[in-house]
Parts: sequence; structure tokens; C-alpha cells
Amino acid sequence: MLQLRPSCEHCNKALPPDSTEARICSFECTFCAGCVDTVLADVCPNCGGGFTPRPVRPARDWKGGNFLDKYPASTTVKHRPVDAQAHAALVASLRGLPPERR
Repeated sequence: MLQLRPSCEHCNKALPPDSTEARICSFECTFCAGCVDTVLADVCPNCGGGFTPRPVRPARDWKGGNFLDKYPASTTVKHRPVDAQAHAALVASLRGLPPERR
């Protein structure tokens, strides 16, 4: 079950459960679309993987009790601003390698 973390790990922008701005890697590292595009260059600073839009968990029980009230979003904030120099080196080392091949 996705944690649906509440904010961007870099800039701490709020990313509520219904946000279409949330991006995650395969380890659920969570960043806003702006940081993924302008700061991270689609490279997760924690694992080196790529990002995808985070799904939105239904707010209403449409079927089988699978909805936000039964499975709430995480409230644990992970604010870890990215070290620009270290990230630039990581991005350079992965240059030309698409996310699905990392």
C-alpha cells in the first residue's frame, strides 16, 4: 500500500493525497513535479531511479472499502533538501541512461 507521503522531500511543498503534482520513485521517495523537473532532472537523489506520477487514492468508497478513510495517507514528513553538488555528480554519472535501465 502506497504511503502517500504528505510533502516534497526537497522543498517541503504540501502534496495532499489528491495532488496531481506528486511524483514517486519505486521506493516511494516523494517529490513535487517542479522539483523533479527543475532540480532533480528525473533522477531520484536517494536511489538513482526515475519518477512517475503518484496515483490518487479514491476519497470515496466506490468498491470494496478501498478508499482514503480506510487507508489514510501518511502524516510523516521526510524533508531532506537535496545537496546540489552531490546530485549533479549523480545525474552526470547516469547521463544518457533512461530510468528503466538504471
